[in-house]
Amino acid sequence: MADSSFDIVSKVDPMELDNAVNQAQREIETRFDFKGVGAEIEKKSDKVNLAASSEERVKAVLDVLESKLIKRGISLKSLEVGKPFASGKEYRIETTVKSGISSEHAKEISKIIREEGPKSVKPQIQGDELRVSSKSRDDLQATMQLIKGKDLPVDVQFINFR
Repeated sequence: MADSSFDIVSKVDPMELDNAVNQAQREIETRFDFKGVGAEIEKKSDKVNLAASSEERVKAVLDVLESKLIKRGISLKSLEVGKPFASGKEYRIETTVKSGISSEHAKEISKIIREEGPKSVKPQIQGDELRVSSKSRDDLQATMQLIKGKDLPVDVQFINFR
């Protein structure tokens, strides 16, 4: 019998990210407490830049963005938020959307699987994702439950279950 496998990845759906940013922009344009503070959200590929006239307002803009990301099913673990900094007359926050599993996080997940998972399961790091294989599909599903139950520093999804 051939080995069954699945991949552990960390990806953000770009359309969902666009929708969340657009919803946050619309809310900022219509909310009364953001009138006249120059609040704006700008998305450039995997970066989302926030700006407002004061540090408190830019943090409020970040709060609106985070709430929209959660509603769209995007984990906040996928968002790397910088510190607010002054830029001319406004304050800015630069955020980066993380994609892929870094090698140290992949090693950490692999170690968890080897130590706590079923013995027939074999994790293998492949670039920015992890392939997990076993002869038993039940063991693979038990491994998925194990990974879901852990509080990992990255948001993970399971794809290509074969």
